[in-house]
Amino acid sequence: MKNKIILSCLVAIGLSGCTAQFLERTPETNLVSVTFFKTQADFTQAVNACYVPLRTIYNDRSYLLSEMHSDNTYYARNTAFGATEQQEDLADFSIPVSNNLTTNTHVLNQYRQDYLIIARANQILDVIDKADFDATAKADLKGQAQFMRAFAYFELYRYFNRAPIHLTPVPNRAEAAAPLGTADDIAKIIIGDLTGAITGLKSKATQEPGRATSGAAKTLLANLYMIQKNWAGAEKLCREVIAEGSYSLMPDFNNAFSTSTANKNNAESIFEVQFQEGSNGYNGSFFYNFLPRPMTEVELKTLSGTSNPQPQTGEGNNVPTPDIIAAFEAGDLRKDASIKYITCATTLWEGKTYPVINKYVRPHSLNGNHGMNWPIFRYSEVLLFLAEALNEQGKTAEAATFMNQVRKRAGLAPTTAEAQADFRTALMNERRVELAFENKRWHDLVRTDTFKSVISAYGARIKANPFSYYYQKGYTLRSNSFTVIEKYYPLPADEAALNPNIK
Repeated sequence: MKNKIILSCLVAIGLSGCTAQFLERTPETNLVSVTFFKTQADFTQAVNACYVPLRTIYNDRSYLLSEMHSDNTYYARNTAFGATEQQEDLADFSIPVSNNLTTNTHVLNQYRQDYLIIARANQILDVIDKADFDATAKADLKGQAQFMRAFAYFELYRYFNRAPIHLTPVPNRAEAAAPLGTADDIAKIIIGDLTGAITGLKSKATQEPGRATSGAAKTLLANLYMIQKNWAGAEKLCREVIAEGSYSLMPDFNNAFSTSTANKNNAESIFEVQFQEGSNGYNGSFFYNFLPRPMTEVELKTLSGTSNPQPQTGEGNNVPTPDIIAAFEAGDLRKDASIKYITCATTLWEGKTYPVINKYVRPHSLNGNHGMNWPIFRYSEVLLFLAEALNEQGKTAEAATFMNQVRKRAGLAPTTAEAQADFRTALMNERRVELAFENKRWHDLVRTDTFKSVISAYGARIKANPFSYYYQKGYTLRSNSFTVIEKYYPLPADEAALNPNIK
């Protein structure tokens, strides 16, 4: 019997008022057979399944590995509850490492979700060229599978810088232990897949909301080129995205982010993870993961607006640091749109009033259940990518015109940085405040090779004044805090036990 499910990136609730789309999908255990892949409907269902892991990645993992593993956010220590060590280890740069491997469960789960995407995409790409159905539809579906595989390998590339290479379906257990590929090997896969995807995918104007587009593929490839310092390549792609005319900045920064039920896949959105509020199991809960604790139901209701608020216990995560708050210039409209404050009367931290990520504070109906989409790429980032690429090629005056578009929307005057080095510094701060809490900060520190100096200084500030970072008076950091500041994550130890090539 077929299972009726909603697939993560097919919730087409946007400005146009499209309704959520439910699709029939054969159980995953049957998808390994080539007999399933015959019709356009078969391939559509299989492609839809490639998107599903994104919901798990962005609801549960990405903020821990990308945002809380930086100087933008920290955890709200609740000494009455005790520490959540796996998450603390990421925030404190103290994950356990032995023989280049780690037992951190969040690293493991991120890795496995990426390979789930890859496995599903490989099944499609292995047979789709042989299928007989409408050529335009086939090109778009193939492009989506290529985009999703590239996206998963891009995650592995920037988290681990090495990973096993799988480009075809794995028919048996013996062939599952693939050799490790280098960063260059992975980059070649990403470039090849995205080059194909750009050709086959529809533009935003003609694509079903929530699905990958040619603009999304170009933006992802531009992101890879930014890491590789291929400035000319990134410039070309960003100019093409802008010239397409499908994207624009939302006039109000606050409206760049969806509500629980509306404003999804809006004009600024290039690619976002689709969630749906309700009882069908396709909702998000990341808003709750980010709350300081403990919090009473009355306090929670001021943020969530739910009819059944519940007290929040445990330990909070992804709480904005004093560092990111100080990074906003005076008069920056993004500050209040990004950060608000909540007083928690029962918290043991004497400060009581915590900052909260405001980008995702949207009213919804049920406790622990909301439908805000997660932005992966926004048009403002394309403008900032282009500004950076131009500056690195010595075209600082032209670069400023694109960064100033972002600053104007934020209510700020044009940048005063004219020298290349000064503009580089201003641009990175602009990225920090524009893209705060969107899982960009750690990756920016890595690709600019500033991670060691920035995080070392950040750790020293926490150790010098733990109270300002949500510790109770008299409490200090663990002795191993900020002792593992490395550019890439070690591979998961559990996977090394299954694959002798991982070491």
